[in-house]
Amino acid sequence: QVQLVESGGGLVQAGGSLRLSCAASVRTFSRYQVAWFRQAPEKEREFVSGITQSSGAKTYADSVKGRFTISTDNAKTMVYLQMNSLKPEDTAVYYCSAREGVGPYDLWGQGTQVTVSS
Repeated sequence: QVQLVESGGGLVQAGGSLRLSCAASVRTFSRYQVAWFRQAPEKEREFVSGITQSSGAKTYADSVKGRFTISTDNAKTMVYLQMNSLKPEDTAVYYCSAREGVGPYDLWGQGTQVTVSS
């Protein structure tokens, strides 16, 4: 069973930065599409950013374009989300998710809390 483990969340002031990391317990992580989602209190989970590891193609939600950057390490065993110019509305639990095919994202981490104070 593939496990995803997020780290890097925390409390930061508005305008600050955080980098989230996602580690997978599988050697074939390079075959996966990996995405970050977030869920704020009393809101639905929403897509933040995704990367197709094989091609490097990246996508972003409009709300984070120009502020967040998704990346992977050379070995494609880790996926990162660099978050700059953070806003209070970025406050949420951030989840790393992955899928091997074109179906729904079916692998999820436990989430990491990001809190941005104003």
